[in-house]
This record gives sequence, structure tokens and C-alpha cells, in this order.
Amino acid sequence: MSRAARLSLAAAAAAVVALALAMIAGGSAFPRIIPGLPDAGVVVRWGLPLSKLLMDTAGLVTVGLLLMAAMLLPNDKGVLGAGALSYVKAASWAALTWAGGAFLAIVFGAADSIGRTVPQILDRTILTSYATQTTQGVALTLVVLFGVAIALFSRGAITAGAAAGLLVFAMVTLLPAPLTGHTSSSPNHDLATSSVSLHLLSIALWVGGLGVLAVHAVLRRPQLEVAAARFSRMALWCYAAVGLSGVFSLVARLGALSDLWTSEYGVLAVVKIVAFVLLGYVGYWHRQRTLADLEGRKPRAFTRLAGGELLLMAATVGVAVALSRTPPPAFSVPADRAYELLGFPMPPAFSIGNMLTLWWFDLFFAAVAGVLALLYLLGLIRLRRRGDHWPVGRTVSWFVGVAILVFCTQSGLARYAKVMFDVHMVEHMTLSMVVPIFLVLGGPVTLALRALKPAARRGDRGPREWVVTILHSRFTKVITHPVVATAIFVASTYALYFTPLFESAMNEHLGHIAMTLHFLLSGCLFFWVIIGVDPGPNRLPHVGRLLMLFVTMPFHAFFGIALMMMGSPVAQGWYEQLGRTWGDTLLQTQRDGGAIAWGFGEIPTLMVLLAIAVQWYRDDDRQAKRADRRADRTGAGDPELDSYNDYLAKLNRADKGE
Repeated sequence: MSRAARLSLAAAAAAVVALALAMIAGGSAFPRIIPGLPDAGVVVRWGLPLSKLLMDTAGLVTVGLLLMAAMLLPNDKGVLGAGALSYVKAASWAALTWAGGAFLAIVFGAADSIGRTVPQILDRTILTSYATQTTQGVALTLVVLFGVAIALFSRGAITAGAAAGLLVFAMVTLLPAPLTGHTSSSPNHDLATSSVSLHLLSIALWVGGLGVLAVHAVLRRPQLEVAAARFSRMALWCYAAVGLSGVFSLVARLGALSDLWTSEYGVLAVVKIVAFVLLGYVGYWHRQRTLADLEGRKPRAFTRLAGGELLLMAATVGVAVALSRTPPPAFSVPADRAYELLGFPMPPAFSIGNMLTLWWFDLFFAAVAGVLALLYLLGLIRLRRRGDHWPVGRTVSWFVGVAILVFCTQSGLARYAKVMFDVHMVEHMTLSMVVPIFLVLGGPVTLALRALKPAARRGDRGPREWVVTILHSRFTKVITHPVVATAIFVASTYALYFTPLFESAMNEHLGHIAMTLHFLLSGCLFFWVIIGVDPGPNRLPHVGRLLMLFVTMPFHAFFGIALMMMGSPVAQGWYEQLGRTWGDTLLQTQRDGGAIAWGFGEIPTLMVLLAIAVQWYRDDDRQAKRADRRADRTGAGDPELDSYNDYLAKLNRADKGE
């Protein structure tokens, strides 16, 4: 048996043993059987967590294989090398295993849900009902479908871009199943959903990447030092994200600190925390010692430590699966429908003071704002150390945009936006028409291109090359076309509010995140085409930008008028179940929201007009200076101007009778 096979079997054994011990410690291995109540039996009791362990492990391996192919191994001008291609092909088989594990989880989950053995539920009606009508069943069905799709598309992927796209697809596939367990039933489900999502994605990149890197080292394949150095830089960010999201995930589930040692869930969480700290120490040792050994052509130290770290990670995954089968400690929450839907009590009557003081922490958008601010600041620091200049106006514009984003998503405005349509419309318009103006004027792409260093290997893709590739990709050319950008910006608003999409998005936290993120991204896309200072594939002349602005803005006014004229409230079911007892009626708040949408466009229109005017003036000034420099360099002036001067001279001589 090869060393790689032995390492894989050892990791699998560590995960299974950790799962068994954690289930025994958590009480789910030998639950109390009450006579008269249905019991699925020991096969289902152990088969369900084992199938989920297989599904999770295969998902991590799929992510790791695609990460290695797309990001960690060097490529030649975007074309995958032989080693990277072998990992993409292996990802196809891992994705099929992933889908198979999800299918087994559907079978055992159906049996567990109705308390019957597997032979008793092997009926198409029962399995179909569970897979299509229950939340967990639908999530597992999506994993089956997406896993098969990844397996099929991986067979033909030969470029780094295709592998990167499959990597993103695989990371999305990780989310449905875990987000329908304890997360969806947590009292603070907003925080739980965001923290679990960040936790899973970070763990997938970290654990999956290390597992494939360890196999790469054991097989003694080339370019190990390059892949290890790249993984080490990424792992540091993943470790920080896993720790931060894990803390918030525990906060969302535990009612008191004492639950850590007084409940089975808390004890397993402590075990996972200890394993996390040990992994951090091992990672520190990697950076300090073994990477230097790799540079000195001594790979054995790295292989031994990476193998030990992989075993510890596999055991941690086993504990995590057992933790998902262990109910969190129960704690009392207000018997309030609004609290169940919002994750916080119904706020008091709206006032400016309440809006400024009732802040609400949204982990997802706090992370988005933090990443935007941090990356921009790191770019500025790198330029400053290099002695390069960066316009102060762009810096101020960027951080003003980030500050407004924080206010819209973290302050009392975000709370009231969920219970009042007119406040929601203020948030919507600000996120789609004010924040993007400041962000695109900050020139983030230009800053990235100037701050990032080219790849060390010629033809390879580092972060700077990925930015250039995305900037010149066919996808970017399509979505930045003025017609497409305008259609996304305008049509999506009508499609959201005049269909059931808006109510569906308000009912689900992930839907609300997607809706809010769409407001921000569609606005950034639209204003990037009009006033963006970054290089782009579709650059309009200044007259065309003015025309695009004046053609688009009336549609927002029409949208506002349509809202004011409607005879029934939008998303009436959502707002009625909240039970708000203060403020205006639903129809009146909708009319106020329509008035806001109708009149709000004047502010960003004025801002954009000023930006276009300044850019137009500076562009003309640059062209004039460029012409002067060309004339000084060649000794000749502007041909059109010289011809015009000659014409005037001839007229002057004719007047004098010469």
C-alpha cells in the first residue's frame, strides 16, 4: 500500500473514531428509548452521522483538489499543467462520492425522521417526500445534484479559470445542508447563519487544502515548496476566520457561559476549541520551521508535520459532525413571533434617536465592510512603503462609502428596515445609489493593480494576474456593457418588488443577505460603467455617460409612482405576522416608501453629474497637456490648429490686398 493511501486511511480512521467518541460523550450514541415511541434502530442511529461524515469529508476533498489545481500549483498562462489536471480529474471522483454520501444521508434521514428502519422506508413515495418537502431533504438533494454537476464539468476543465469556477461552485454546495440544522432553529438565526457559513467556507479551504497538500508531499510531486508557501499565506487568513466565526456561532447557540461545561453540546464545543488551538500551534510551527526546510530541499519534516496536522483536522471534522447531531442547550426566549422571525424583539416606535442608538450586529456585512477597509488599507500601505503616490480624494471616497455601508447594515436603520417598508426603501436606495458612488470613485481595481506584485514565475497567475484576467474576461465584458448594466440595475428592482421574491427574501436570512448584496453590487456595476476611474472593457465617452444616467433615473421615479398607486401592500404576509402595533398602516408606509424612491434619485444624480463634470474637465486637460508634450517633442503643433491658423493668415493677406 502506498504512503498516500496509508495517510488517507489514517485520516479516515481518525475521523470515525472521533465521531464515535463524540457521539458517546454527547449522548446521541445510546439515547434513551421510550417504549411505545417509534425508533429507527441502531443502523440508522449510526448510519446517518457516518453518511454525513462521508459527505462532509468528500466535500472537503473536492474543495482541496480544486484549490490545489486552480490556486496553489503554478500554471502556464492560465492552462493547467499535468499535475493540476490530475487533481481536477480526481475532484470529479471526489464530487461523485460527495453526491453518494448525500444520497445515503437522504435515505438514513428519511428513516430517522419517521422512526423506521431502512428497509421500511425504501419506498419511492417516502424518499421523494423527504427529499422534496422537508428542509433538510431539499438541502441534501441540492448537494446530490450539485455534486454530480461538479463531477461532470470537472472532466473537461483544462484552464485555471474553469477550475476556479468549479471551486466556487463546490464551496456554494457546502452550505445548504448545515444551514438547515441547528442553525435555522437558533434564536439568533441571523448570527448563526452568517457565522456557520463563514466557518464552513474557511474550514473547507483550510482542511481540504492541507489534505491534498499532504498527499502531494507524500507522493513527492514537484513544486511542493511553491504550493506550500501559497497555502501557508491562505491558511493564516482561514485560521482567523474559523476562530472568529466559531466564537459567534457559539454565542448564537449558548444561553450562558456555564453551558460550556454543563451541557453535552458545550463539552463537545470545548473539545473542538482545544483541537482548534492545537491546529493553530501546528500551523505556526509550519511557518517557522518546515517551510524553511522545504526551501532547503528537506521535505520530510514538512511531510511528517502535515500528516499529523491532517489527522488532527480529520478528528476535528468527526467531532463537528457529532456536534451537529447533539442538540444545543435550551434557553428561554420571549414568546414573540417577531423575535422568532427577526432574531430580536420588535423595536420601539421609530424615531431618529432610536435609529441612531439601536445598533444591530450583522456578521456578514460587518465582515464585508471589514475586508473592504482592510484590503484597501493594505494596498495604501504597500504603495506608501514603495514611495508611490495615491490621490487622497480616492481614499476619502472609499472609506466614506465603507462607513455608510456600516451604518446601513449595522445601525438601527437595519432593524427598522425589516419591519417598516419606507425605512427599507431608504436602506435600499442608499445601498444601491449612494454607497456605490463613493466605492467606485475610490478606484479599488487601479489600487490593486498598482499594489500587487506580478507573479514570481513568468506565465503563472498570482493575485495581480487574476485581477487582470477577471477584468478582461468575457463575463466582465458582458455585464459591464451599458445596456446589460442598466438592465440589471433597473429591471431587478421591478422584478423584486412586483413579484413574490421580496417576501421570500424577507422570510429567510440568506435571502435577505442575497437581496441586500444585490442592491450593493448592482449599484456598483452601474456606477462603475458611468463614473468608474478603473480600467474597464467598455468605456463610454462622457456624453454617453450623461445619456445613460438621464435614461436610467426616470425608471426609479416610475417605480416609486407605481408603489404609491398600488392598492395592496407588498409582502403583506411578512409584515402582518410581525405584529407591529405602532406607526402608520402597511399601505401608508408603502406609499411613503414609493415617495422616497421617487425623490431619492435627485441626490445621487447630482453627485454623478458633478463627478462626470470633473472627470470630463480633467480628461480634456490631460489631452491638452499630452498634445503640448507631443508638440514639444516633435517640434510640430496640432495639424488642425496649424491649418486653421494658415487659413486665418490667408484671409488677413486678402484683406490687405496682398
